[in-house]
Amino acid sequence: MNNILSPRSVSRRIARVLALVGVIGAFAVAGISTASAQATAGSVFGRAPVGYSIAARSNGTGAGRTVKVDSTGRYSALELQPGIYTVTLKQNDQDVAKHLNVPVTVGRGVEVDFNCSEIKCNEVANTK
Repeated sequence: MNNILSPRSVSRRIARVLALVGVIGAFAVAGISTASAQATAGSVFGRAPVGYSIAARSNGTGAGRTVKVDSTGRYSALELQPGIYTVTLKQNDQDVAKHLNVPVTVGRGVEVDFNCSEIKCNEVANTK
């Protein structure tokens, strides 16, 4: 006769549950380490005049990137290493305006807008 509460069936159930918990735990740990490994950079995004470009440069290393403002007046500089940045509005490779000491942190974006009603976009900035 097969008894549901026999010692042998109880030990099998416990073994199955422990195996299932172990497998689920292994997948959970693998998922956590993968997610944290991907979050190693930050970004700068915002609004700027169409036709201009944005340069984001690290104050510490000088590394960074230059991106173009799209036709909707938006830009996004992705995959920036953490640090303090200078974000520069450029027209024809000439500096027009700057935002200094912009903090870029891991896994986050920081919004930096350039508004032509507040700055003189048609004048080249004195950067000397």
